Amino acid sequence: MKKSFNKKTLCLAGTALLLTAGLSVGSAMAYFTTYTQVSGGVTLNLGTTTTVPDETVDNWTKHVTVQNTGDYDCFVRVRAFAGAQYQDGLTYSGNNWSLADDGYYYYSQIVEAGTSTEDVLDIRIAHENIDQDFNVIVVQESAPVIYDENGNPTGDWDHILDSAQDSYDGNEEVGES
Repeated sequence: MKKSFNKKTLCLAGTALLLTAGLSVGSAMAYFTTYTQVSGGVTLNLGTTTTVPDETVDNWTKHVTVQNTGDYDCFVRVRAFAGAQYQDGLTYSGNNWSLADDGYYYYSQIVEAGTSTEDVLDIRIAHENIDQDFNVIVVQESAPVIYDENGNPTGDWDHILDSAQDSYDGNEEVGES
C-alpha cells in the first residue's frame, strides 16, 4: 500500500511540474518572439508633398497655377475668397478645372512632383463700382493620388496634404496693366 501511495504522489508531483513548465513556456516564447536587438542605423525619409500657388494679375484677372515642390504626385484644388460684397463677382475659367459642390475648382490631372499645373485657372474680378481696397485670397489644397480597384487615379480628399494661400490687394490693379 505504501508503494501505491508513493506512485500516486509521484504522479501528482510530475503532473504539477509538467503544468508549471507548460505555463512558463508561453511567457518565454512571448519573450523570444517580441524581443530583438539591432545595431547600426538607416535614415528613413517619408517625404512630403508641398504645393505652392503661383499667381499673376492683369486686367482684373488672377491667373493661378499650382506648383508641386514635394516628393510625391498629387491632385490639387483651388478656391478664391473676396469678401461678401465681392464674392459673387468672381468668375472662373480654365481647361481641366471644374467646379464641385464644395465651392472648390478641382484640377483633373495629376500634378507630378516637381511640376506645375499645365492649365491656368483664371479668376476674373468684377471691378465695376469698386471704390475701396479689397483682397482676393486664393486657397489651394492638395491630396495624395490613390488608385481604385480598377487602377484609376483619384484624389483622397479626406487626407489633405498641404494647404496654402496668397492674396492680392485689388487697389494696386486699378491702373490695369
